[in-house]
Amino acid sequence: MSVPAASPPTGQPKKAATAAWIGSALEYYDFFIYGSAAALIFPEVFFDESDPATATLLSLATFGVAYAARPVGALFLGHFGDRVGRKKIMVFTLILMGLSTFLIGCLPTRGQVGTLAPVLLVLCRVLQGISAAGEQASANSMTLEHAPPHRRGFFTSFTLSGTQGGQLLATLVFIPVAALPDDQLLSWGWRIPFWLSVAVAVVGYVIRRKLEETPVFAQQQASGDGVAKLPLVVLLREHWADVLRVIAGALVASVSTIFTVWALAYATSDSVGMSRSSMLWVGALANLVALAAIPLWATLSDRVGRRPVYLIGAAGSAVAMFAYLWAISTGSYPLTLVLGVVAFGVLYSAANGVWPSFYGEMFPTRVRLSGMAVGTQIGFAVAGFAVTFAAQIAGPDGADWSAVAFFTAALCVPPVVAALSARETAKVPTEELGERSRREASQPETVTA
Repeated sequence: MSVPAASPPTGQPKKAATAAWIGSALEYYDFFIYGSAAALIFPEVFFDESDPATATLLSLATFGVAYAARPVGALFLGHFGDRVGRKKIMVFTLILMGLSTFLIGCLPTRGQVGTLAPVLLVLCRVLQGISAAGEQASANSMTLEHAPPHRRGFFTSFTLSGTQGGQLLATLVFIPVAALPDDQLLSWGWRIPFWLSVAVAVVGYVIRRKLEETPVFAQQQASGDGVAKLPLVVLLREHWADVLRVIAGALVASVSTIFTVWALAYATSDSVGMSRSSMLWVGALANLVALAAIPLWATLSDRVGRRPVYLIGAAGSAVAMFAYLWAISTGSYPLTLVLGVVAFGVLYSAANGVWPSFYGEMFPTRVRLSGMAVGTQIGFAVAGFAVTFAAQIAGPDGADWSAVAFFTAALCVPPVVAALSARETAKVPTEELGERSRREASQPETVTA
């Protein structure tokens, strides 16, 4: 006779949220300094300077390479995260990101080794992508499963606050670097932010190795069902519809990549002519506002539900991107600054702050990390290459901002549809999350006359 499972023990939400915030900030510092360098530095360091437009296009494509690698990394890291636990994956991903980012800072340039330089750059970028594939899914699962049921949105949002903190740190580091004279910037200055990743790996390891495994995962291991031997098989058999929703929802990340990379390259191009430092400050201030906005939106979602807050972010970002890119086209820096903060710091933060809990609550404990990793990374792969597509549709001079705005808005439509079709889960007990879709998948379809 089976014994009913006991209620999961009390978690450590503050400790888990703090570790997720700091770890994600350090992890995504590494990831986002690449974005700034791809827009401002790498076209001249790793690609053919005689054709600036093509060099910029190829450099932005290397930014997207990491997103292409992320679905592959998600398959492996999601599997092991649901098999051996969230903590081990969190430590592994941080070390891998720190190592690969440090190596980028050590790479020879095109002038030194020719075409071997961009090849080595792409390889390091692939390692970054594999690391990022497991980072957010494991950190989100950790915080969600440690959080009290009525505050899952708030505590889980710390992972994304950490991501924004890492992006802010990356931007602040690049501001003095970008201000260096070109000869110093292109010879050694650009390497400094990448070398600092050594500290990332050390600090992150010290913080995360002390984390305890989540209560519901420990209970899952001790229960009669145990952990899934093949989480991916269970995921696709019983939760395929929610995986599709997460893939569609993750396309909203295109707003971030267009804002962070393409808009930066556009604003500093000859057609607009804004300075690198001034545009980096737009990103810094927008991320600073996002640090405050994300937990506020997430707290609101704990009260009114995930879906309405997420919809505000997805639909609002589609509209706000038109205003932001138009502001850049005018060359007005005050207007660009204000609209950049509103678009990215406020509106996009609504979707960005809620998706960690919204997506994670679609799945049960035994496949949560796999579901989040696979679903988000496939969607993020499209978002990563959105920068490359934007560079192509912006015309030969890269100045057709309206085409890019329409393209970004179109990528916000699937997230809206996904949210409208999803169940509201804000009030569901943690141990019951995802069980409805599991039961529905296991029941035979009935036919009525």
